[in-house]
Amino acid sequence: MTALRNRIVRFGLAFTFAVAARADLHQFITLQAGNRLNLDTGQLVTSGGDILWDGNAITPQGKATAARVANMPVLQMSKGVYQVFKGTANAKAIPPADLVVRSGFAVFTNGGNTAGARITANSGGIITLEFVTFGVTPAGPQVDSILNNSSFIPDDTPSSGIAPSSIFVVKGQSLADPGDPVLQSSADPGLPLTLNGASLTVAVNGTTVHPALYYTSPTQLAGVLPANTPVGSGVLTVDYRGATSPAFPIQVVAHAPGINTYYANTGVATDAGSGALLTFTNAATPGETITLWTTGLGANPAASDTTFTAGAHDVDTPVQVYLGGLAANVLYGGTAGYPGVSQINLTIPDAVPTGCWVSMAVVAGGIISNVATLPIHAGGGACLDEATGLAGNQIAPGGGQTIRGGTVTILKTNDPTGKGDRQISYVADAAFEKYTGVYQPPYSLSPGGCLVKYPDQTVPIPAITGLDPGSISLTGPGGLSVKLSVLGNKGSLYALLPANAIPDSGGTFTFTGMGGADVGPFTSTITLNPLLTWTNPSVVASVDRSQGVTVKWSGGNPGSLVYITGASGVGERQISVGFTCLARADDGQFTIPPHILLALPPGKGSIGLQNQVSVPLPASGLDVAGAIADVEFSEDGMFN
Repeated sequence: MTALRNRIVRFGLAFTFAVAARADLHQFITLQAGNRLNLDTGQLVTSGGDILWDGNAITPQGKATAARVANMPVLQMSKGVYQVFKGTANAKAIPPADLVVRSGFAVFTNGGNTAGARITANSGGIITLEFVTFGVTPAGPQVDSILNNSSFIPDDTPSSGIAPSSIFVVKGQSLADPGDPVLQSSADPGLPLTLNGASLTVAVNGTTVHPALYYTSPTQLAGVLPANTPVGSGVLTVDYRGATSPAFPIQVVAHAPGINTYYANTGVATDAGSGALLTFTNAATPGETITLWTTGLGANPAASDTTFTAGAHDVDTPVQVYLGGLAANVLYGGTAGYPGVSQINLTIPDAVPTGCWVSMAVVAGGIISNVATLPIHAGGGACLDEATGLAGNQIAPGGGQTIRGGTVTILKTNDPTGKGDRQISYVADAAFEKYTGVYQPPYSLSPGGCLVKYPDQTVPIPAITGLDPGSISLTGPGGLSVKLSVLGNKGSLYALLPANAIPDSGGTFTFTGMGGADVGPFTSTITLNPLLTWTNPSVVASVDRSQGVTVKWSGGNPGSLVYITGASGVGERQISVGFTCLARADDGQFTIPPHILLALPPGKGSIGLQNQVSVPLPASGLDVAGAIADVEFSEDGMFN
């Protein structure tokens, strides 16, 4: 096992650096009865201030005004969100009924600034606020967020938190000396506790620890949470050259696995024998033994928090890995030797789905990681994406090759209105564009698997330039004949179609392009026969996340794909976590597994089905092109 564990090479420490910081004041603060808070400085004051907490209500002070912002479990970081309330803000006290946890208010300060606050606790005459004052540069270091180094899963979601013996990042402002981050060595004497003027302190349940640092920058620190850190709610502070940041909440949990990833959400995995990185052009193979690089599997006291530790040291909880929905045979899950870095050695199932985006998830202690993807292809070499027909060397071209793409789409949606009826709409659109970089379709997923999507976790999109396809028209059953209109941007076209443009009996639809400056003329025909029908939509009414849920359908073009999408946490939480699964229409059903659903918060949500039928679009001037017909349904429900 040691040989496998030691093959970290350069792949195990896959850090993401913050590149910019807000010039805003962002803090958590607890107010006792009689406390006054100056929101321009973040300080408690003996007189004046912007708000007064009397143990019961909050009252603006001086010329400051305030307005309640209902239903705000996540502090919005846009100044414009709060300025909307300026016209209704006044000097009246905000009563207790409006100061419940997850509500908030806007304040327009005596200093002429805009601030937003949300209530995180309110009990016994003591209230805790998270607030941001826009355009105010804080004095000294300031913490804005604390995240798992690999998963970046946000707070207030089921898989969030930091586990002992894992790498985490602290993002903020004025955290350390200027300069680019430099990765510190864990060779003896090990990672430093103070680096470039910065150090960390974490206090949880009466225990205080000082995480060692892998790197620093003014806007981000990376540290290792010591193995002896107790589980529970605590606080973290940053000390920078004698100045200490306001305390920031940290939630320490037993397990919070995260998979290291690189472009297009590909998991950092290596061949267990050669140590070679598995990529779109060097795909994994069914039956192969690989090493997956992670963090957050759980406390590992046998491994050092500061210095490389030789030998294999398993974590004390079972570790599972799912590839394309199938459980892999895990051979080892524990330290990789480097502080805070874990590795999982596993054998890929022989029956695993293949493709360029086979879903990959780690579950430790019942907690799911971020869901990454892995290229898998029988025989290795370049992967092959079933949905687009592209090979791995086309998806990840070398030398910054420019990709020219185009799609034309006809779409039928069938959604609940929330008023007991449904809204059915029909549209057609087109998009023609070019960009340089990694090709990534809207759903980067291979059939048989599922992905989880968190807020603010997007893959950077390269610069896009529209292409001119000329005029495009659509004809279909019942005399359908429309010309798509330019939607404002070059290469984007759209048409609202009449009712029943896609009849229940299906039909044949033809897109005709006359050709333009960048794209040649084309004719592309799609036949829908039969239309897909969702046969058990009632399963969405009450979803038991711990049991999974099976959705069933009939019809759909043979060989076409079915996307199953969903989200929960909508409305009262405003932290919506979503998922996407991919199946084949011929399967007739798909079970969304419990480990995917347990990543979603309980609450109101929805599930949708989308049958996608694709045919080639034979136009010159394009590298990737297709005509698509989508038939979509959605249902609202409750995730328990």
